[in-house]
Parts: sequence; structure tokens; C-alpha cells
Amino acid sequence: MAQPTGEAPRLRKPSWKDPRLLIGLLLVLASTAGVVALLDSQNTTTEVYSARQDLAVGSPLTPDDVVPVPVRLGDAAGSYLSAGEQIPDGAVVTRIVSEGELIPSASLGRSDALDRKPVGLTIEDPLPSGTSTGDRVDVWVSLRTDTNSYEEPRLLLEAAEVAELTVGESALGASSSTLVQVLVGDEAMPDLLDALSNDARIAVVLNLGAGS
Repeated sequence: MAQPTGEAPRLRKPSWKDPRLLIGLLLVLASTAGVVALLDSQNTTTEVYSARQDLAVGSPLTPDDVVPVPVRLGDAAGSYLSAGEQIPDGAVVTRIVSEGELIPSASLGRSDALDRKPVGLTIEDPLPSGTSTGDRVDVWVSLRTDTNSYEEPRLLLEAAEVAELTVGESALGASSSTLVQVLVGDEAMPDLLDALSNDARIAVVLNLGAGS
């Protein structure tokens, strides 16, 4: 068998003029610049408005209702009311905004565009402890009959949002009744007002399975 002759080719040192070396260097620099830019954007704070107190649906939004706070929101900053912008004239709150909550831009609108309005329901049975604004409740009604009795309860509103709770007290200090303001859509409003005007029995049940 013939023996190989000659010397093995030597590896040449890469030259700065080698295009592969230049391309690799550019990729490393671009990657580093991207990481630096990402970290810088995450550390950048933006001032947006938060609610000074609970804001009910339909209430006008004024400068007295908001507090500017610096937060790190990244790309989500545009979803909230910027402290650098003027509050739109005639803006009202279209959903409940709790005290200290950042105010989403989508929670503002015009009063004539509201499709839910608060209605007060007085109930005798207290809701579970811890029930608060923003929770969801089912509203059941028992209509009065001609013989002054009541029909079987039926579900009138499902997963209605609680706008406000006011617990009344008797002379002895015990809770006597609770005024629950729920947000009612225009399509359900006639049936609810008809039940209230005819002294129907109203029961409100906390709906734990509904999203707020």
C-alpha cells in the first residue's frame, strides 16, 4: 500500500478581513445591544393614573379622582390612562375601578354609551362576609300573585356585578337589611323594575363561579 506523501495542510490564522469573522462579530454586537435595550426598557418607569378612591360606574372622572404613580409596565403602558394626558372632557367610568387600581383606558367612555346602570336592591338576608364591590351575584325574584302569595322564585339576573354595598343597622345595632346596588343591562331593566314596583321578593346570592 502506498504511503501518503507530503505535509498536511496547515490551519491558517483567521484574518480580520475574513467575512465570516466580521459577520460573527456583528451578530454578537447586535445580540448584546438587544439585551441591553430590553433591560433598559424594563427599568423605564411610566406615570399613569390610579384611582384616589373607588370609582362607581357612570361617575364622571375628574382630576380630583386620580393620582399619578410611576410604574414599570413595558409594552402594556398604552393600555392605561397616562398621567401626561389630559382627562377627556365628559369622560365617565364604564366599569368599577377600585381605590389604588391603575385606570385602564378601556374603562372610560361617554354617559350615553353606558349599557349597564346601577339599581338598588334591599335584601333582608345578609351576603357572606367579605362580599365587596366588583363581586358577582345572582338575583332571584318571587312575583306576588293576586291572592297575596308568591310564585316560585326564578332567576332574573345572573352574575350581575355589585356596584356598592350598604349594610343597615337596627336600633339595637344588629344588621337589619342590606342595600345592594347591582349593574343592570338595558335588556333586563324592564323586568327588574316591574318586579320592584309590584313588591316582589328579591333574593341576592353570591355567584362564586362568575368572573369579575
